[in-house]
Amino acid sequence: METSLPLTNPVLKFLLILVIILFAPILLNKIKIPHLLGLIIAGAVIGPNGFHLMDRDSSIILSGTAGLLYIMFLAGLEIDLADFKKNSKKSIIFGLYTFFIPMLLGIPAGIYLLGFSVPTAVLLASMFASHTLITYPLISKLGVAKNRAVNITVGGTMITDTMALLVLAAIVGMSSGTVGPEFWIQLSVSVLVSGAIIIFIFPIIARWFFKRFDDNVSQYIFVLVMVFLGAVLAELAGIEAIIGAFLAGLSLNRLIPRTSPLMNRVEFVGNAIFIPFFLIGVGMLIDYKAFFSDLDTIKVAAVMTVVATIAKFIAAWITQKTFQFSVDERRLIFGLSNAQAAATLAAVLVGYNIILGQNEAGEPIRLLNESVLNGTILMILITCTIASFVAQKGAKNIALSESTEEGESDDNDNPERILIPISNIETTDELINLSVTIKSQKNKSGLYALKIIDNNTTDEAADKKAREVLYKASVTASATDNHLNELLRYDLNIANGISSVVKEQGITDLVLGLHAKRGISDTFLGDLTEGLLSRCNTTTLIYKSSQPLSTIKRHFIIVPEKAEKEIGFPFWLVKVWNIARNTGAKLIFYANDETLNYIREIQTKHPVDCNFTTFTDWKDFLILSRDVNKDDNMIIVLSREHQVSYNKHMDEIPTYLNKYFQDNSFILVYPVQSAVENNSTIDFKNPSILEPIEKLDEIGKTIASLFRRK
Repeated sequence: METSLPLTNPVLKFLLILVIILFAPILLNKIKIPHLLGLIIAGAVIGPNGFHLMDRDSSIILSGTAGLLYIMFLAGLEIDLADFKKNSKKSIIFGLYTFFIPMLLGIPAGIYLLGFSVPTAVLLASMFASHTLITYPLISKLGVAKNRAVNITVGGTMITDTMALLVLAAIVGMSSGTVGPEFWIQLSVSVLVSGAIIIFIFPIIARWFFKRFDDNVSQYIFVLVMVFLGAVLAELAGIEAIIGAFLAGLSLNRLIPRTSPLMNRVEFVGNAIFIPFFLIGVGMLIDYKAFFSDLDTIKVAAVMTVVATIAKFIAAWITQKTFQFSVDERRLIFGLSNAQAAATLAAVLVGYNIILGQNEAGEPIRLLNESVLNGTILMILITCTIASFVAQKGAKNIALSESTEEGESDDNDNPERILIPISNIETTDELINLSVTIKSQKNKSGLYALKIIDNNTTDEAADKKAREVLYKASVTASATDNHLNELLRYDLNIANGISSVVKEQGITDLVLGLHAKRGISDTFLGDLTEGLLSRCNTTTLIYKSSQPLSTIKRHFIIVPEKAEKEIGFPFWLVKVWNIARNTGAKLIFYANDETLNYIREIQTKHPVDCNFTTFTDWKDFLILSRDVNKDDNMIIVLSREHQVSYNKHMDEIPTYLNKYFQDNSFILVYPVQSAVENNSTIDFKNPSILEPIEKLDEIGKTIASLFRRK
């Protein structure tokens, strides 16, 4: 085995990198240093300018490039699109702040402090304006990636990086003498075309693929193909690949639910392999020797670092004051936007390779000289260090504040327990995925899968088959980092077995499934109502899946009159809200005005993509068939007979579904209902009634407080 330095044996090189990825976070966490910074430092130590244990060869560059694109893709994938739309103006304002302030400070600094020409100073300032979301994985790990400050910063990143890269393209064009009307027309058209392809065509391709291929490996590879295809389209348009990767994340945002096994795999592989490779590769660029041998390099590095940091802090501070954010939210903005890496590296390397002429000694005169190149590397190290510490502090404080608020109303015993009776192995995955999607974020061990075996069966393999189905359900749940409790029960009657488990385990929600090829008949619904719903006063969802939940475009929620007077109204509404939050699909509510007013108020505090349509006549239920398309799902809220929200036209729903909505997925919802007289109301001001829902998540708290106020 070849063991000479630098290492050339691929096994040893990969082993060394894996050891660094493994032990850097473990060691640095003990001394409170963000592991992202540790990986950069480790890269400097083992790189060609350190102990030279290995070269920054094509394999490191390839993996590092994948890691950089992964960071931008995850930022687009995890962004809350409802918040993004709501805060789009704020993102634009922040993007302009964080672009123009560094430009206004950077150009004079380059001209008067460093003595550069105007084109060089402009290019240098654009390097200050751009930033890379290096600290995003750290913030995501601490659970605050959905914070409004993060959302605004991620949106602003796309704006400032795009503008900075356009400046780079313009300076390069000026240096080569190609800037003119044709240049700008060609650049604008190519950017618009590539962006349109990624935003509008990618989702169509992805929805088609996810509908037809459910293999885990194939789906993950497909996602990687989309990321790199988006990056290639961006480069063909004349902008950096990171913009294409970010747009690819936005385009697949609604097709990869954050509670899905696919999202878990995407995050896991990125955080375990690709992103660490990128950080180590950045560290390998650091040449600490240049700072001891060249005073000019130290001067350039100092000016660049100070100006870039001050400019980004001013932008974050003005953003905080403009939108009245907290100090910790300002820390998140500054921590995310201060780290210089991707676009900065691209700009400095392009500028370094542009030769304007030769000096008297015959040496090339570069647009950006070696002092700027080395100074940029130092700036990257220092800004990443500052950003890591600041982002970590802000994220920890916000996470601690949120956990404290939750802890004030939480008991050790989580009240939410979801039971999934399963019988068909083909429908198991979709039932588990729906259950994971509707559950509270804090509920990590409240899923129960139940398989009932007929007590009189003579099939000797029945027990084995049942355990295989339960095992498949556990595997599906574990892929989303959720624990599933397996329950196997022998009983003479299925409805009796389910109702007994509901009482024994304190089940709050029941998820039942229908095979995609089976319709729902009057007989089935009648048997279920008489045999199960009459015994189990829980929120019950009957689910027929015609396509994966992640590929649904819109959810039509049909709510009966007086539904808001039922005690179970808040409980099923939280489940619907979680579907929207976790899948990003649009909600379209059909209900009377009184019910819609409750839902509108909740939507203002917890924004999801919603539309509201007044609908009162269930006799005219078929009017919905004009609006519902093939990729839409119907959520129909029903009622047990003789309850407040019951009407006789509900009995015709199975016929309508079989005849007019055969190709659609649907969920029939039976809410928790009290044994109250018709037209009477629930006293939602009674603390004992809404106490359980307050413990589910922040939406539950809002709904509970809303009903108490009403």
